Amino acid sequence: QLSEDVERVSENPTEEREGEMEVHEDSSSVILPDGELGATTPSLRFSKTCLKNVFSVILLFIYLLLMAVAVFLVYQTISDFREKLKHPVMSVTYKEVSLYDAPGIAFYPGKARLLSCKHHYYDHIPPLINPGQPGDIECTTQRINYTDPFTNQTMKYALVVQGPRDVKKRELVFLQFHLNETDQDFSAIDYLLFSSFQEFVSSPEKAKFMKDCESSYSSWKFSAGFRTWVKMSLVKTKEEDGSETVEFKQETSVVNYIDQRTKPRSDQLFFVVFEWKDPFIQTVQDIITANPWNMIALLCGIFLALFKAADFAKLSVKWMIKIRRRHLKRTRQVTNHIS
Repeated sequence: QLSEDVERVSENPTEEREGEMEVHEDSSSVILPDGELGATTPSLRFSKTCLKNVFSVILLFIYLLLMAVAVFLVYQTISDFREKLKHPVMSVTYKEVSLYDAPGIAFYPGKARLLSCKHHYYDHIPPLINPGQPGDIECTTQRINYTDPFTNQTMKYALVVQGPRDVKKRELVFLQFHLNETDQDFSAIDYLLFSSFQEFVSSPEKAKFMKDCESSYSSWKFSAGFRTWVKMSLVKTKEEDGSETVEFKQETSVVNYIDQRTKPRSDQLFFVVFEWKDPFIQTVQDIITANPWNMIALLCGIFLALFKAADFAKLSVKWMIKIRRRHLKRTRQVTNHIS
């Protein structure tokens, strides 16, 4: 029987080959769809994965760039804040008032004598009836002697007069002085302005008060033979230690006085008017424009952006690693299936 079978196989070798081909064809017909899947779908998946990876890398670089910008902003913000602390800005504010605290006007007349002093309103000064003759003194005045604050040897005589208060009615003070004779080529009277006449009156040491005023405030002059009009404005300056200093700014206009007395005289007449320029008190102070709360808020926002960027970068890297591992796993599965 074995010899018959061998003979049968040897006689029909083509039939067995055809059977083997049929078996191979059947097996290939079964494996072919998987082969097509490995030839088409993995390539598409690989291209999509590659695009996703490239996009993730681009995003990662963008966030790294944003982090660098945020770090630069932090450095610039801190530098600007330190610079603003070193260089404060001068701030000027104006406060409108209806009544001023009456200023003190200290005159140093020397040999001159006060003839008259009156308060007028609405810039109306009636003509003098008897110029050069004693008139009404309606102002509140104080006389004080004190030593010169710069030499501490010379005695000084000052006549202190209460200045105008009512700025709405345009109150002014008009004063007339008379000097009988002088040994100088020109005649002038020095005067000094300080912030509060009431402080001078209530001061227990008026001589020391006047010495401090002369040391702190500037003095001016008005000449004989003229009508000198002084318009004052008040400036308050706040120092860094919290103290406040007061000074006056003034605009002076001079008008020639025509002496119409019948007989020529050798004496000299002085006329001066004091009035407030406007109802605004000017306050000057140094302010630091750098606000620490704004800087803290900006830094918090920048650091929050940094942390979010770092977190996103970390998640992006993890996602890329995960996608890579998944791709390698699918590639191995397809290779094993084909094998």
